[in-house]
Amino acid sequence: MKNQHKDIIAITLILIITIIFSYLYVNFDIPPFEDAAMLMRYSEHLAQGYGIVWNKGEPPVDGATDFLFMVIIGFLNFCGLSIETAAKGLSIASHFLTIIAIYIGIRSLYNSSRIPAIVSSLYFAFGPGLFLSAAHFGTPFFALFITLSWIFALRILLVTATRTNMIAFAVLSLIAGLIRPEGVIMTTLMLIALVIMVDPSVSKRLISYFSAIFIVFGGAYFLWRWNYFGYPLPNPFYKKGGGGIYWDSLHRSILSTVILCYPFIPFFILGFRTKRLSKLTLSLSVPILGSVFMWILLSDEMNFGSRFQYSILPLVLLSWAPLLTNIKQDLKLPTISDLDYRARLSVLAMMVIVIGGILTERVQRSKKITYFPDGKYDAGVVLSNYAQLGYTIVATEAGLLPLYSNWHAIDPWGLNDAWIAHNNGITEEYLNKVKPEIIMWHDYFSPFTQPSPKRADDKWLEMVMKLKLYAEKNNYILAAVYGDSPHNTHYYYVSPSIPEKNKIISDLRTIKYIWYTTGKQSINYALLDSSINSSGRTQTAQLPPYQGSLSFR
Repeated sequence: MKNQHKDIIAITLILIITIIFSYLYVNFDIPPFEDAAMLMRYSEHLAQGYGIVWNKGEPPVDGATDFLFMVIIGFLNFCGLSIETAAKGLSIASHFLTIIAIYIGIRSLYNSSRIPAIVSSLYFAFGPGLFLSAAHFGTPFFALFITLSWIFALRILLVTATRTNMIAFAVLSLIAGLIRPEGVIMTTLMLIALVIMVDPSVSKRLISYFSAIFIVFGGAYFLWRWNYFGYPLPNPFYKKGGGGIYWDSLHRSILSTVILCYPFIPFFILGFRTKRLSKLTLSLSVPILGSVFMWILLSDEMNFGSRFQYSILPLVLLSWAPLLTNIKQDLKLPTISDLDYRARLSVLAMMVIVIGGILTERVQRSKKITYFPDGKYDAGVVLSNYAQLGYTIVATEAGLLPLYSNWHAIDPWGLNDAWIAHNNGITEEYLNKVKPEIIMWHDYFSPFTQPSPKRADDKWLEMVMKLKLYAEKNNYILAAVYGDSPHNTHYYYVSPSIPEKNKIISDLRTIKYIWYTTGKQSINYALLDSSINSSGRTQTAQLPPYQGSLSFR
């Protein structure tokens, strides 16, 4: 980069603006989001010396799909940081490093003016990254290594195909694959993009380096994890994937990517304006489009803030600038110097308004990627007072409650339970074996309502009804049905056979249970329902079924 001191000033200003943005709009005091809390439980157990396990003393379970992120925050926790500080700190640092990488990448790859680098960096800075960090997700950490991998891929393509660049690309790609499984797919797509463009001799060398590093180091990791966990793929894949086709996930992936990247999509369309640029545009589009369409293979559940598509954003931000090459000549556009003073001011004013409007819209949209304090966190803290008793909780919300209660926990949906994931769901026999002291679920009915008949083939409802029937059959006491409406609730059932049942029920009923999507204190519908008798058993009121839209996990 020429005039590096000016670039240092620009980067510094961008980082200062990002800090101000985070101070004004990002709430770093909220508890972890559900999926993030699941991973943090694995990290805590790893830091405590139990291995990568869901429950202490049990066999390993690969429920933490952000493998390397989980290991690093476990190490930071072992070194003395709280698990929350470790997760947030690593993600925030990754976000700021990605901003710097995007700026330097654009400036060094294309020798462009500072405007594309500044616009791309600010657009990324105002995106979902800090909000995902506040939710304790490792998504920004994954995005950082996807960014670095793509920068070195572009260096091979546009600058020089040296051995150093090839090895760096392969190593960074391996790291991205160790962070999340889709990193392997995304970086392989980058490799395909390079093969399309570079000379055959370069392709052979590149494929050799890439394959050698992935086969030796990636293969060793794959064999280790298969031996350690007992299965070749992450446990959630067997629950969320399983070889099916998920058209709804593809639709969400396309929509999320368009919303994330829409200001830059026209440049890719313009890239096909000449034969000379069409091949480059196609090559740059391969990892982007492939990363969009790969989500057809997995369920979209827990895609908070479009975090599954977030890593596509830096690919786009690093790829649009070269598509402007010779655009003035190709489209016969005048240069700024060709315009008179009045026209120059008009053009510059229009550019400021458009760029300012895009960045403002990005800020407003990102602000919505947040949530409120969560009553499940408070319930987990209350239940932690009984952790030493070795009790078991079965909870469909397998994040905050298991993490903060420190109870032995069963995830009936199966993301954190290999047997359930591989045996088509939880069973009565399984529940009889674990004999849980608390059963908790989230669903869309209450003592005042019934599930919608439209959900007859709903796997989530099927699981919930198994839990409900088991609780009623075994005379569990209904402690609470918290919700922001009678159509969206958290049920808590307590076993009648434990000595502490009355105290636990009292503790659960006296929580100020905040609903995480509204920030309002929830109503305990269990205490309002006159059909609950003194033993805590219920008879569901026969009211019209709820016909509204449903959203799971």
